[in-house]
Amino acid sequence: MPTRILVVEDDPRLCEFIREVFTSADLDTEATTDSAQAADRLKSEKFSAVFLDLHMPAPDGLELTRQIRSSALNRVTPVIVITGETEHGLMARAFQGGVNFFLFKPVDRTKLLRLVRVTQHSIEHEKRRFQRFKVTCKVSIVVGSDRFDGKTLDISSNGMLVRTGRLLPAGTPVNLAIELSPGAAPIRATARIVRVVGQECAGLEIRDMRAEDVYRWHEFLLPLNVPRK
Repeated sequence: MPTRILVVEDDPRLCEFIREVFTSADLDTEATTDSAQAADRLKSEKFSAVFLDLHMPAPDGLELTRQIRSSALNRVTPVIVITGETEHGLMARAFQGGVNFFLFKPVDRTKLLRLVRVTQHSIEHEKRRFQRFKVTCKVSIVVGSDRFDGKTLDISSNGMLVRTGRLLPAGTPVNLAIELSPGAAPIRATARIVRVVGQECAGLEIRDMRAEDVYRWHEFLLPLNVPRK
């Protein structure tokens, strides 16, 4: 997954300036002055980082951050708020709402590139978190009192696409038993269906897993993440 940055700033000149700085640093950057349009895109597109102006026509930066934190795709994406304010309590409210970093105006190239370096660890973490691998594993799915078997079509560190053989509505909570190899003890997790593909495939987001199973899950994924020579 390439690095994708979304800039949301209602000042057209500043918006374009930030986009040009990031693009010159070889970062795939998209920019908009329309926060409502940005809100729609954030529901359906995954970004590596989001830069938001604090004061914009609704939704403003804090409201947009709250929407991001409640979304499926960008729930833990780094959010950087752009502001010229130093109001007492502003940072506390912003951090409480899910903001990761602040970029104070006036904005210049040095500030932007320094902040990108600071956030790079978070961005790289997100890229790895959403990298998907085509791996087939058996999965037992429990929904209420119903139990049935499926197979993964691809997996990532926090979820999977599973052929379930039946239609399961988005938002459905499920319990999983994932068989990484024949005869091995299954990994158990709770998950939620975040998308439906056709009539029998579901995208699952893992919500909780025992510590020992997290270790086994990451050990299983690690060799898949090594670049082939």
